[in-house]
Amino acid sequence: SDLQKQEEHGELLQPLIFVLLVLCSILLYFKVSLMDPGFVKPEEEEGEGQGVVIPQLPGDIKLRRCGYCLVKQPMRAKHCQQCQHCVRRYDHHCPWLENCVGERNHPLFIVYLSVQLVVLLWGGHVAWSGLYFEQSWEWLQHNIFLLVSFLLILIFTIVVLLLLVSQLYLISCNTTTWEFMSHHRISYLRHSELENPFDQGIILNLWRFFC
Repeated sequence: SDLQKQEEHGELLQPLIFVLLVLCSILLYFKVSLMDPGFVKPEEEEGEGQGVVIPQLPGDIKLRRCGYCLVKQPMRAKHCQQCQHCVRRYDHHCPWLENCVGERNHPLFIVYLSVQLVVLLWGGHVAWSGLYFEQSWEWLQHNIFLLVSFLLILIFTIVVLLLLVSQLYLISCNTTTWEFMSHHRISYLRHSELENPFDQGIILNLWRFFC
């Protein structure tokens, strides 16, 4: 049969890999959106902050108690109004995931973005290869769905690429989106002698984040 011939020639391998990547992307989406991003729990308060060594920070900076959920916030934690919890190493609240990106799910969030980017680039390539351009109304009628699909894929690809690049840059500096955007409002950064007291070099920053 035609299906057997395609399998013998390896023509089914690429569609199979693409489908697996899409399934992987969907599973990662649900994993990142449903998992605990690093919520601070009241029972974890005892001994909180011990072992946190940050160079060049004034000694009068103390852990503060959250005015919303009343837990003692660890360094780099922030209360999320949408989730109604304090999140460890808070990066941002993602509206697409309906969850915070924090200490526990941040690495998986980067993996999800990377897989999603590969899927979008592959899908964009497939859509573009199916287009052949003619200046006629009949051509537009027959190709309008494919053309709109390619434009949507292009837009999403640019968004995901920019988000992934910005995230990798911040990770390489060992800072978060919240710290980068609100540097002047955060006490442990505003009073520090260093612009970023957490930065330990690109290689060590990446190693500690992913490993």
